[in-house]
Amino acid sequence: NAAQARAVRAQLRPDLVLLDIWMPDTDGVTLLKEWASAGLLTMPVIMMSGHATIDTAVEATRIGASAFLEKPITLQKLLKAVDQGLNKSAERAAVAMVTAAVSGTSFSAELTVEEAMTGGTLPEPALDIGPQSHQSFNLDGPLREARDEFEKAYFEYHLARESGSMTRVAEKTGLERTHLYRKLKQLGVDLARSKRNAL
Repeated sequence: NAAQARAVRAQLRPDLVLLDIWMPDTDGVTLLKEWASAGLLTMPVIMMSGHATIDTAVEATRIGASAFLEKPITLQKLLKAVDQGLNKSAERAAVAMVTAAVSGTSFSAELTVEEAMTGGTLPEPALDIGPQSHQSFNLDGPLREARDEFEKAYFEYHLARESGSMTRVAEKTGLERTHLYRKLKQLGVDLARSKRNAL
């Protein structure tokens, strides 16, 4: 219910929230408005309902919901909305980091990606969510080197996560397999090592 959601949000900074419109005490749109007006809408929120109107969906997205799903929700639609919400959240955090850097706020060149995306601090210990999920990059170097470093870590992460399956990595990253092979070769990613690590 909304009271529990308020309490959890007051204590934690969730990566993403799935919020139903129909709840026993307060509806989801009202709770979304509360979070937005209090500056607590720092995470993507996916609204869900089996009875809402188009006007409700439009209002929720106008307030700040990243997606609106109509019940019954297929697992595929839910996973796609979650993936898009998390990706948009990461993009917004990266833009905020660059904006802060341009405006004079200092960021250490040795921050991890998670620290950089949360303003240099972590609100709570990060959970180890998978292989190579924690990286650090030298942000003092040339852009090309930093980008190559990030891309290499990105592809190594997905290779390890997908057990070396090029087909699944290609799907996950949105690249054709031939382009993926070329990119990995260009970045110097050791495919044999990635497959061994996945086993």
